[in-house]
Amino acid sequence: MNRDAGLGRRTDKGGALFPPDKEPMSATIDLPEPATRFRPTVPPPLKEPLGLFEFLRAARKNPITTWMDVHFKLPVVAAEGAMGRITLVSDPALIRSVLIEKAENYRKDDLQRRVLAPGLGNGLLSAEGDEWRLQRRTLAPIFNARTVQGFSDAMNAAGARLGRRLARRAGKQVDVALEMTRVTLDVLERTIFTHGLPSDPDALGRAITRFLEAVGPIDPLDVFGVPDFVPRIGRLRARPAGRFFAEVVDALIARRKALMAQGEAPRDLLTLLLAAQDPETGTGLSDLAVKANIVTFIAAGHETTANSLTWTLYCLSQDPAAQARLEAEVDAAGPGDFAVERLPYTRAVIEEAMRLFPPVPFLSRQAVRDDRFGRIKVPRGSLVMVAPWVLHRHELLWDDPEAFVPERFLPENRDSIARFTYLPFGAGPRVCIGQSFSVQEAVILLAHIVRAVRFHLPADHPPVTPLHRVTLRPEHGLRMEAEGRA
Repeated sequence: MNRDAGLGRRTDKGGALFPPDKEPMSATIDLPEPATRFRPTVPPPLKEPLGLFEFLRAARKNPITTWMDVHFKLPVVAAEGAMGRITLVSDPALIRSVLIEKAENYRKDDLQRRVLAPGLGNGLLSAEGDEWRLQRRTLAPIFNARTVQGFSDAMNAAGARLGRRLARRAGKQVDVALEMTRVTLDVLERTIFTHGLPSDPDALGRAITRFLEAVGPIDPLDVFGVPDFVPRIGRLRARPAGRFFAEVVDALIARRKALMAQGEAPRDLLTLLLAAQDPETGTGLSDLAVKANIVTFIAAGHETTANSLTWTLYCLSQDPAAQARLEAEVDAAGPGDFAVERLPYTRAVIEEAMRLFPPVPFLSRQAVRDDRFGRIKVPRGSLVMVAPWVLHRHELLWDDPEAFVPERFLPENRDSIARFTYLPFGAGPRVCIGQSFSVQEAVILLAHIVRAVRFHLPADHPPVTPLHRVTLRPEHGLRMEAEGRA
């Protein structure tokens, strides 16, 4: 038994569950030479465990700094600590069991609900049981492949607008994180709210950032299960942003319902959401469920794509070879709109950036009944974690896991990536419903950016390090110099 306050106080380390003859990922992939690969600077895993208060302080400041070296080396690590027993699972077969085969036994845990529900409401991210199943059935048709493909024109229009804006900034410094926030909000406005937002998009973007910044830090009161009626500092700080969201969404819904009554509503995601019906019962969503999911689309959907693009541009700025190959693919696509299927390397670049900087660094579930992972017990009520931050950098699963290697995700190499080793959008019944929307959006937007400019990180820029605040963002933002390509 070893001490490990990163997940608790006492640790049981799982044995190797992978077949001993498993070949490394690089066996079938033509990877760049190791000396030429970019390896982003990230918080190093802990070698020694933190004490309880040191752990709580570190988890509140930046949770990804609390992982230990053992988590990146073993398939299962279980521990007893302040939050009871926690089991971190990085074995693909066990992940499949938790998220798919035994999904009914692993519900979303109370800690996540306490953090997200006050601001996002009881939408898909926080709903459970029959309410979640109703929402999922009702919303799934809205995000089918044909509907998402139909939004490519709007995404290209937003990307072209961004490209023109960036081209005018050539020779100057650009706040890349801010520009990615702006363009993803532009996409939302063109695909969800085509009659416009009832407020300044920049104000909405700032409100989203303030909300996630406020609720993101782990509150010790939540860790120790203190009742919700006891005030939390983060929730108090998030209230103004929450009220702003509510006002924006109320105005959007009221305006759209009036247009629908007149038969003049555009066929965008908002109209589809308001008109959606459960295929089993024929009933629509309640006004509260509609409101909660709109807030979720705005806050969570836009934020994850914006951050993924930000991290992608950072990695490209540090890898001239990847930048040159990406530019060649984009240039070969010619002028006009972009189609995702013609941009395999562009997609691979984004997917590799999401491997290194997953939009949501960890997922957690609570066991409804006792279970067992080999010799490791999973007691009823205990937490089970699947952490993409760890999984995507795990030494048993990836060749040179710390390196930026887009070639891993080219079509000819994808079969060498085992299922459930790469989970930027989760997996199973609760996989992100907007996954295809987000990937299509990111690929199209990145192509427009690369067509217009090339970014360079200034020598005096603060260290670019990831900060976990619900999503993963650069701690000091990302200000880069734009070089025009026209």
